[in-house]
Amino acid sequence: VVLTVALLWWSICTAFTAIAAVSSLASLVGIVGALMLVRFILGVGEAVALPAFNRAVTNWFPADARGFGIGIAIGGIGLGSAVTPPIAAWVMVNWGWQTVFYLASLLGIVMALLWWLLSRNHPHEHPWVNAGEQALLTRAPLTFATAVPWREFRRTPTVWWLVISYGCLGYVAYVYLSWFYLYLVNVRGFDVLRGGFYASLPFLAMLVFCPLGGWVTDQLAARYGLTTGRTVAGMTGMTLAGLAIAAGGLLDSPFLAITSLSLGAGWLYFAVGAYWASTTDLSKTHAGTLSGIMNTGANIGGAISPTLTPWLANQWGWPVSLGVAAAVAIVGGLIWFKIDPGKGLHREA
Repeated sequence: VVLTVALLWWSICTAFTAIAAVSSLASLVGIVGALMLVRFILGVGEAVALPAFNRAVTNWFPADARGFGIGIAIGGIGLGSAVTPPIAAWVMVNWGWQTVFYLASLLGIVMALLWWLLSRNHPHEHPWVNAGEQALLTRAPLTFATAVPWREFRRTPTVWWLVISYGCLGYVAYVYLSWFYLYLVNVRGFDVLRGGFYASLPFLAMLVFCPLGGWVTDQLAARYGLTTGRTVAGMTGMTLAGLAIAAGGLLDSPFLAITSLSLGAGWLYFAVGAYWASTTDLSKTHAGTLSGIMNTGANIGGAISPTLTPWLANQWGWPVSLGVAAAVAIVGGLIWFKIDPGKGLHREA
């Protein structure tokens, strides 16, 4: 229900974006104000998506496959980000820019309908799940919803370290989402069409590396324990991402730079499964709430990055700006030394 409502909310706001500049809202707060308000409201609805994904993965996947499950789900962001720019450009050229928003809205409504009809909260509620598949999961007894243990969240250091470290990931991710295409065109000298093509490569790397990292963290956790499995995958992905991004900013060859920066994006998302699985490791019951708290860190980093990145580039050049992003990624990786999901939430003595 939550994700269905969110999809409808997102679809309505997306369609309204196309007419916001000429709506009565623009006469009240101005064109820029109207666009900002509509996109902000859209973000409010969109914010529930990833925590809802994590809740679904927690309910539907066994404990030793949840990193892989959320890796598949979030890896889809890479696919969407890779195919949208060329499709959107083609639609704009042929039918106008407003049509892009209307089609995206229509797609969201279709997905909301499909999710409502086909999804269920738990496997035992779905008619397509057979007995063999249900046997893979431990069916928890039906209980009333428990109150969110906010005090335990506050007193668990791992929760805060996850927020900070995932904030580092969000900062770096939004460098790609906000500036990578313009970096290729304005700095590396690619034309608009080739720039659009090469700008999709980091997102294709995310599509591959995200589920791969989720699978790796599950395998390591099963063999060496939760904390080691999550820490090794999370730290490895973030650190290698930082090194690849730093190298990409310094390389003279545009194609070598694209390769290195694309690998940086891939390694960044290699770590994603470890983060989201850690919230489930801390508390399966409250995985949705915990992942929402953690994702707040990514949004804070994502709010800072689009403004700070071009400012640093304007002051000291893109190698420095990308170097800062690389350093942020490495710091996020080192924070994994403080993250210990195997201990669970802090309990009162």
